[in-house]
Amino acid sequence: MWTGGIMSGSDLIENRTFDEIEIGDSAMLEKRLTMEDIKLFAVMSGDVNPAHVDEEFARSSRFHELIAHGMWGGALISTVLGTQLPGPGTIYLGQTLRFRGPVTLGDQIRVKVTATEKDEQKGRITFACEGRNQEDALVLDGEAKVLAPTDKISRPRAVMPTIRLAEEGHLSEMLADADAQEPTTAAVVHPVDIESMQALDIAVQRRLIRPVLVGPLARMQAAADDAGVDISGFEQVATQHSHGAAKAAVDMVSSGDVAMLIKGGLATDELLGKLIDPRNGLRTEREPSQVMAFDVPTYPRPLLISDPLVNIHPTLFEKRDIVSNMALLAHALGIHEPRIAMLSSSEAIDPKLSSTLDAAAICKMADRGQVKGAVIDGPMAFDAAISAATARSRGLESPVAGRADGLIAPDLEAASMLVKQLSHLADARGAGLLMGLRVPVVMSTRDDNVASRLTGIALARCYLAHLEHAGRDAIMSAAG
Repeated sequence: MWTGGIMSGSDLIENRTFDEIEIGDSAMLEKRLTMEDIKLFAVMSGDVNPAHVDEEFARSSRFHELIAHGMWGGALISTVLGTQLPGPGTIYLGQTLRFRGPVTLGDQIRVKVTATEKDEQKGRITFACEGRNQEDALVLDGEAKVLAPTDKISRPRAVMPTIRLAEEGHLSEMLADADAQEPTTAAVVHPVDIESMQALDIAVQRRLIRPVLVGPLARMQAAADDAGVDISGFEQVATQHSHGAAKAAVDMVSSGDVAMLIKGGLATDELLGKLIDPRNGLRTEREPSQVMAFDVPTYPRPLLISDPLVNIHPTLFEKRDIVSNMALLAHALGIHEPRIAMLSSSEAIDPKLSSTLDAAAICKMADRGQVKGAVIDGPMAFDAAISAATARSRGLESPVAGRADGLIAPDLEAASMLVKQLSHLADARGAGLLMGLRVPVVMSTRDDNVASRLTGIALARCYLAHLEHAGRDAIMSAAG
């Protein structure tokens, strides 16, 4: 950090040259081992030995708890040599290590290097290295040989980015229940791309679906070959082109032959047009809408967002249905009383902003039982909906503010931008499900990877399982 044009000493990294170092000189650092350290080292090295990352396995090991990778301690030695003694300009020549005892979670490790020998002719220095825990027990020792710098180096200390580990989140845990059940018959529409084939192959292995492939046979086979997927055992319905595949798949739903649709490699509008056409018999009393379900690494719960796909400028009653569709999916995920925020630019009702009026009307409808299955509040700005600190600072007393499970955007443009911002800037991971029709539809985009497509299939399977368990008629009635 620069202050008045002068950099403070703590923000400099400076070495000690070969000539400045004497036998007996030493340096050290202390570091407490955290679970994040173990996971990050495992990600970096690829070493997922269960002794380090699997608590259940570790309890049965000789140490009875998770231990650090041995080379984590070696990395601390490297840190001292490269940043303190000798510091910048040091060339590592060799290192021996002996691991004397385990390093377990919470241990405070003190690593020390001490100069023991200097080779004046070659400019080399030998260091004795050791690591001790908070009880002063020796956990590792060894010897390092380095080529020490001859020139004085003083540089600004580099500021490293903060590391955030994006792990499998709450949504993944909820969807785990979709595995190992009786597979659902699903029409996969025009799967002529590698990602679609790979996703459906995994879904079949997980017993999520029993696929019916609908599209041009030659193109589907070519995609399967490229993906390394054997589709010889899958039912296939031949069509000449994507338009025909969309029509054939919708007809299969109308006749009751399949319980789920999965979009493959065709344009979204091409399939969506067929799905929402009233003449196809797939419409229900509710307006269809897309519900996106995300795990956001910086948010402590799954986040649902609607509607980035169908309703461009939704009316009040269309917003009511959008809320109901979201509540249904939330219930299927085990969120029994989802907190849903009606988004706008602020919390103030403004007659010039129709989104604030619609939000207020939806909340009053919910109070009167015209919208069921959720706790709803609004209008509400995005930051107030997801940040408890923001809600407190604005004096919002709301069961939804700061802990929303779902966000209803005022229109399609706002929802689409919100979804894309979370995906690309916040590393949100998830998928979308088209709700409000007779069957759930996985509407993957061409940019979605295999994991996202598989999540969409699991969402649909989870929703269908919920309908089967609780009773379709009772659920639809409760949704309003």
